[in-house]
Amino acid sequence: MKATALAHPNLALVKYWGKRDDALILPHQSSLSLTLSPLSVRTSVAFGVGESDAVELNGYVAKGSERDRVIRVLDTVRAEAKGQKLGPARMVSRGDFPASAGLASSAAGFAALAVAARAAAGLPADPRAASLLARLGSGSACRSVQGGLCEWMRGERPDGSDSYAVQRFDEKHWPELRMVVAIVSRDEKEVKSRDGMKNAVETSPYYAAWTKDAEAEVVRARDYIARRDLQALGEMCERNAWRMHATSLAADPPLCYLMPATLALIHSLREQRKKGVPVWFTLDAGPNPCILTDAAHEVAAEAVARACGATEVVRCVPGGDARLLAEHLF
Repeated sequence: MKATALAHPNLALVKYWGKRDDALILPHQSSLSLTLSPLSVRTSVAFGVGESDAVELNGYVAKGSERDRVIRVLDTVRAEAKGQKLGPARMVSRGDFPASAGLASSAAGFAALAVAARAAAGLPADPRAASLLARLGSGSACRSVQGGLCEWMRGERPDGSDSYAVQRFDEKHWPELRMVVAIVSRDEKEVKSRDGMKNAVETSPYYAAWTKDAEAEVVRARDYIARRDLQALGEMCERNAWRMHATSLAADPPLCYLMPATLALIHSLREQRKKGVPVWFTLDAGPNPCILTDAAHEVAAEAVARACGATEVVRCVPGGDARLLAEHLF
């Protein structure tokens, strides 16, 4: 009754920003992301352990909403495995990159949890079922169950049964694609993503235009990726990121995730493109820009990031599917 899974975070090229249903975590629009290796989260789950559920995240005991989100996923698995009496669970999760800094740590964590919990309960491997389950913990987690480039379909059904992620291109489709993560701050965000997007949905006058535009960008992104058109994809990534952040800047109260180093890097990339270096940024809800480029220019991208104040730089390649591991965390 124990299993351990590893999952990679994903970075949305077309962003998810806002829920139409907070309880089921259903998005207002579809999104498309790149799974990032080598960044990862490992999660071990065991059922039938102790007298009550125990949840440990990166070395500390989870409390409040963090714990509640994990228990919700575990309860869903217990309900699905109704022929078994699984009992209390223990869950331990550890990531190798900063949490709450805009790098989708929760996405990797809940994807790993979904895969591990289903395996520990004896449920069959099923990417669609795991994606639906992961979504209940963190919306973007549904895109980390599979590797490569995945699309989270908005869906139409009120129960959310058609809102899950599908792999559009596997990690071998575009092996030269690179994402260089520039960490300018490891501090936790003052406003978490779910609170920031809720504020944008409820108060930003730009929000309706954002959802319409983002849905259309998914279709264009699929075409650019199919053609391996780095320039078109890079331009779209920057456009989509700016528009997502614009919704929050226009919210009440305004919310700005950008730091001086963030803006310095963004402006520097523009100057590099004038010199013929193919580098574009994207940015989730946090201060750490990610640079889209190719294998031939990843060293140059890292140099630009460090020159602009990045304290750490991680070069990422397209990552693979979440997978089970033989070694457990407890």
